[in-house]
Amino acid sequence: MLTHPGTLSGDLVRLEPLSHEHHDGLVEAVRDGELWNLWYTMVARPEAMRQEIDRRLALQEDGSMIPFTSVRADTGEVLGMTTFMNIEATVPRVEIGSTWNRLSAQGSGTNAEAKLMMLGHAFDVWGCIAVEFRTDYYNQQSRQAIARLGARQDGILRSHRNDGGYLRDTVVFSIVQQEWSGVKKGLELRLAKRRG
Repeated sequence: MLTHPGTLSGDLVRLEPLSHEHHDGLVEAVRDGELWNLWYTMVARPEAMRQEIDRRLALQEDGSMIPFTSVRADTGEVLGMTTFMNIEATVPRVEIGSTWNRLSAQGSGTNAEAKLMMLGHAFDVWGCIAVEFRTDYYNQQSRQAIARLGARQDGILRSHRNDGGYLRDTVVFSIVQQEWSGVKKGLELRLAKRRG
């Protein structure tokens, strides 16, 4: 089992272990852009946020997920959620997913920094051989964001999942261990330009 890294802190964003104390901030964050209305994503509605926190914490308890709340480093404003999931500790290999961020934070660099910290932990601390990302075929914004991280598309799983009557095609991306140093450098340069 991969141990929880605790809080991961950067210049723009802090990833705090998910807890019920984040509930009100997450409700406010999901209302910024009414993210639950995006048909190609699975984001909890405000009234279902407590159950979503419970669900993620239960998956953490069984060892298949490590969930975080994304928080702006300078103001403490809650931005959204992200996780390590589909954890294969014996390989080791993880997926970074179930991520959403409030609309006003998108394009701010906070997501890129969060992914840099998570990738760094996965490769440099846990020794993962690969980190995977998955998204809906129709979620072009997510697909482009994953590619900008430096992940490569592995393929498309057709009719992969039934999301409430909609058969989702899932696009799979990954970064493998030998690519990590180049991906890390690229993300660091991207964030340096934003700060600079």
